[in-house]
Amino acid sequence: MSLAQLWLPILLSGVALFFASFLSWMVLGLHKPDWGKIEREDDFLDAVRRSGMQRGRSYMFPNFRTVEEMKGPEFQRKFKDGPNGLVTVFVPYPMPRNLALTFVSFLVASAILAYVGTIGLPAGAPFLTVFRFFSAASLLTFLFAIVQHSIWFQNRIVGHVIESIAYSLLVGAIFAALWPAGA
Repeated sequence: MSLAQLWLPILLSGVALFFASFLSWMVLGLHKPDWGKIEREDDFLDAVRRSGMQRGRSYMFPNFRTVEEMKGPEFQRKFKDGPNGLVTVFVPYPMPRNLALTFVSFLVASAILAYVGTIGLPAGAPFLTVFRFFSAASLLTFLFAIVQHSIWFQNRIVGHVIESIAYSLLVGAIFAALWPAGA
């Protein structure tokens, strides 16, 4: 079986994931609790501007340049006293570009999943077998990068977990429904 035979489920998965993402962010608001508002936002923004932080970079605080500095009393005091965190300073981003890149990333993920499916499943595989295969592979694709990120950066991932499960079920159903028949 060739990857070209799976162009339709790849395309439909990309489209379905794009719209599912829109629903989770904009309609259901699954990620609304992930983002808090800074009470004294204007003061914070002024401090960020004065700090010299560059756009397109992430900054950890407190931070260190060497292992020796990390082990030193000043860093240890700052770390213990807090706050500890991460700030990412965005470059001005055009929403249409980011939406297009999101769609492309879903298409690429779907194409790679399809490729893995051609290795692991024969043409004519039963619906449930294809569904289980693609659902599991999709869950690995969409969930575990954010879990690893959350372990290190302690961000809230409840919305991502729900979203990833929904994504995996969508991809599993699409590929199972459109899996090529056996010869």
